[in-house]
Amino acid sequence: MKMRLIPMLLLAAFIQPALAEEDAQAKNLAESRKLAQDFVQKLGGTLKQQLAAGGAESAIGVCKQVAPAMAAEYSKDGRMVKRVSLKPRNQTLGTPDAWEVQRLQSFDRGVVEGKPVSEMEFSAVTDGPDGRWFRYLKAIPTQVMCLQCHGQPYQIKDDVKALLAKEYPDDQATGYSAGSVRGAISIRQKLD
Repeated sequence: MKMRLIPMLLLAAFIQPALAEEDAQAKNLAESRKLAQDFVQKLGGTLKQQLAAGGAESAIGVCKQVAPAMAAEYSKDGRMVKRVSLKPRNQTLGTPDAWEVQRLQSFDRGVVEGKPVSEMEFSAVTDGPDGRWFRYLKAIPTQVMCLQCHGQPYQIKDDVKALLAKEYPDDQATGYSAGSVRGAISIRQKLD
């Protein structure tokens, strides 16, 4: 009887931590999904209001000031939230790290394969010199309203182009079409 009990106790000692980590990852994933959805809905609603009230020019201010403030507001309790893109408008805040680049590229491949952008997400636990992190990336689909500032050059009005050039001299965030991946909400949660 004792001989059977020892292997079972050893097995339980290995399984218990694995199950606890799996539960923690599921919790982090659920929280990240909700946070990303809230962020996109809140930002999208604000953008729609500004587009209706003052046109694309006033929406530029939302992306430049309101979106980073929202990301800062959501970044707490060891969590970091930001918007990233392979073609960032704001180089300082929107340039992806190597992990994010790989995932964004996989999202672009998914579009080519016909996968809906609204369903594209990726999560993982990563280890690095700055510790252990739960990482989450949720694709941001390009909406028709986004094309006023992010579309093909011929779709963007001259006054909007001029304001973008002034506000973002190194802007890369144009040339998108409706339904393409504009970027992603990136969430990093520090793990103990």
